[in-house]
Amino acid sequence: MPGTESAFPIDLGKFKKLKLDPSKPQLSDDERTTLRANIELLRDAIVLFTATGAARGVSGHTGGAFDTVPEVCILLSLFDFSEKFHPIIFDEAGHRVATQYLLAVMEGALPAEHLLHYREANSKLPGHPELGLTPGIKFSSGRLGHMWSLVNGIALANRDKTVFMLGSDGSQQEGDDAEAARLAVAQGLNVKLLIDDNDVTIAGHPSQYLKGYELPKTLNGHGLKVVTVQGEDLDALWGGVHEILNYNGPAAVIVKRKMAPGVDSIEGSPHGHDVIPVKAAINYLEKRGYPAAISSDILLNIKPSGVPYVYEGSSKETAANRVEFGEAVSRVLDGFSKEENAKKVLVIDSDLEGSTGLKVIHTKHPEVFLPSGIMERGNFSAAAGFGFEAGKFGVFSTFAAFLEMVVSEITMARLNNCNVLSHFSHSGVDEMADNTCHFGINNFFGDNGLSDAQSWLYFPADAAQMDAVIKRVFFERGIRFVFSTRAKVPYILREDGSRFYGKDYEFVPGKDDIIVEGTEGYVVSFGEMLYRSYDAVLRLRGQGMNIGLINKTTLNLVDENVIRKIGTSPFVLVVESQNQKTGLGSKFGTWLLERRLTPKYGYMGTLKEGCGGLQEQIPHQGLDPQSIIVKIKQLSQ
Repeated sequence: MPGTESAFPIDLGKFKKLKLDPSKPQLSDDERTTLRANIELLRDAIVLFTATGAARGVSGHTGGAFDTVPEVCILLSLFDFSEKFHPIIFDEAGHRVATQYLLAVMEGALPAEHLLHYREANSKLPGHPELGLTPGIKFSSGRLGHMWSLVNGIALANRDKTVFMLGSDGSQQEGDDAEAARLAVAQGLNVKLLIDDNDVTIAGHPSQYLKGYELPKTLNGHGLKVVTVQGEDLDALWGGVHEILNYNGPAAVIVKRKMAPGVDSIEGSPHGHDVIPVKAAINYLEKRGYPAAISSDILLNIKPSGVPYVYEGSSKETAANRVEFGEAVSRVLDGFSKEENAKKVLVIDSDLEGSTGLKVIHTKHPEVFLPSGIMERGNFSAAAGFGFEAGKFGVFSTFAAFLEMVVSEITMARLNNCNVLSHFSHSGVDEMADNTCHFGINNFFGDNGLSDAQSWLYFPADAAQMDAVIKRVFFERGIRFVFSTRAKVPYILREDGSRFYGKDYEFVPGKDDIIVEGTEGYVVSFGEMLYRSYDAVLRLRGQGMNIGLINKTTLNLVDENVIRKIGTSPFVLVVESQNQKTGLGSKFGTWLLERRLTPKYGYMGTLKEGCGGLQEQIPHQGLDPQSIIVKIKQLSQ
């Protein structure tokens, strides 16, 4: 049967258990042969099932998991040899989750066929491993480069065992790892790292954009025992593992290799960081000797899923606000000479320029662009520091989930009156296949100053408003935050079909927009939830309910005129995809009561872990238009 109903066509039962003695520095011919066969088997499986993510349009990551299969096979052989090894393969690069799902199948926690639902909504196979969600998963990796410190604690709790962690040259750029290294060395922890050093991250090659960063020197400097080997040479790789296991204390094997070795079209390329294209996967498996039908019958019969829903009040045309941010900044910079721009503006990337819109700036205005590594804390502070002087402005961008990582640096920038504009894309939960650890739902953490220190949080509703926001606030002083989503959004329309945020629109910070007036209550929303709320409001108006809608683009300032208007209506409902505990809804009720305004009040936001997939995340949280309609009717009673 074609598609995901097929039996898994690669026989994982061919995997042969192997016991490797760490006291022996060399592999026997039989051990080497068995190890190589196991590696090829698991790599073939990873190529096949990760390619289903490409087929269904949910992306995924092939190269990292493909790379580290030799290390995984060696660790499994050590676990079978002795109980002195902690039997979990921790990994600080959560996007290599394909490894963990494959291990869950091999241990019998999942059927192999279920791998064909990789990253599919409600499959419990999201883009990062989540403890308690997927059978057989033994840890949550969280965000990149956050695992080593936790592994240190596991080693402290199990001093009689050796604890392993897979690392990468990307994840090791995070500052957390420097702190973890110092603790591991100071306490003599028996932590052993196997670090895939393939010189590839999302935006390019660390050897080019982060000159001077060399893992052996870095870890040696912290005091670890370090061995560097060529990862595709099994004898060298085993020799390195043997050496660190016979060293008492924290140690690392730096495993040099190209990204996705031997896989045409993605080998050695940043494309290998993402999911392998379907055609490339089929070609690879054919070259490996599998009949074409084995992969093509599955992969060519998986199609992206869609939601055939026509929203009222917004356009069929959509645009990516995260990309529009870069376009809008570039249009501002177009008004000045390259020399002027270079003197007063610095844009710092954190290896996500293609995802957060900065690639546009890199291409059009290289004079202001600084490519940097996966070092959000340091990069934010550098951008803020550039804006320390009057007339200079730093620009920083990363995913909204990582705002939580730079809260202390935000305080530092505020204390120093720095001028920094931060764009946090991938806000909310919409189309977040990477799932819960990548939800950008605590954006209000950016507004962490005291009442006498102002910062500004802006969340435009569509690309036209994004352009207007950037045009107005780019050269304003202080700390400014602009948010966008991973998913594209439509344009908000007026009753006559014209764009609400047309050419004549000018954004005013702190001013809420009345999208439509109402007498029976108001919905307050922003960002990607505005067009969904608008749809709900218009459908109810069609049923005779006179409900109004407010676009609160400036999230953390009260528009006194608007709040008094809606506060004297029968009810107010805040609809957002931010964390229900920390978002606008958790504050707006207080703002009403402080003004002695007492309408019925409700708020809707993200309240539970994700379901994986893309557009399915919004209804999973109960934030789809029909759920909004139900909530409005409840408040209207």
